[in-house]
Amino acid sequence: MDDPVSSRSLPELHGRRVTLRSGRADDAPALRALFDDPQVARWWPTPTDDDVRELLDNGDPDVDAWLIEVEGRVVGLIQGYEERDPMYRHAGIDIVLRSDAHGRGLGGEAIRVLARHLLHERGHHRLIIDPNAANARAIHVYESLGFRLVGRLREYEWDAHERRWTDGLLMDLLRDELTDD
Repeated sequence: MDDPVSSRSLPELHGRRVTLRSGRADDAPALRALFDDPQVARWWPTPTDDDVRELLDNGDPDVDAWLIEVEGRVVGLIQGYEERDPMYRHAGIDIVLRSDAHGRGLGGEAIRVLARHLLHERGHHRLIIDPNAANARAIHVYESLGFRLVGRLREYEWDAHERRWTDGLLMDLLRDELTDD
């Protein structure tokens, strides 16, 4: 197995079907293909080559990025970040999956694996996630895991495809609300 390219390697996390692992240099084509998928590009900005390298290197000290691997194939990326201020301590999650991995429960499983890590090993009591308000598929998955709508973030993110500001949703989950597999 190739060594991670990062000096900030993350713990490998396992679900029944998914493995969350640090990136390796040879993962760049798979990560590029993920973001080039038209269904992914609809919701995620297309990263530059430097952005892809930073994700693989875990170069952002404020965000931990794991590749989602199923049967030896990279099918997505999941990120976690932590607010460390004791008054507001919580963690957040972002996820992106290849369109050919949709509808198989892999995204939900990956979120559940990372959520357990953040809640039980990192000690957070609350997680947040902020999907685009029009991304019904993602919202459905998050609700099935126990995330609840907190509010609507008006004109929250720039949608390059629609060339306008679009709303986002703020959803959260408390430690005891995470659903079982």
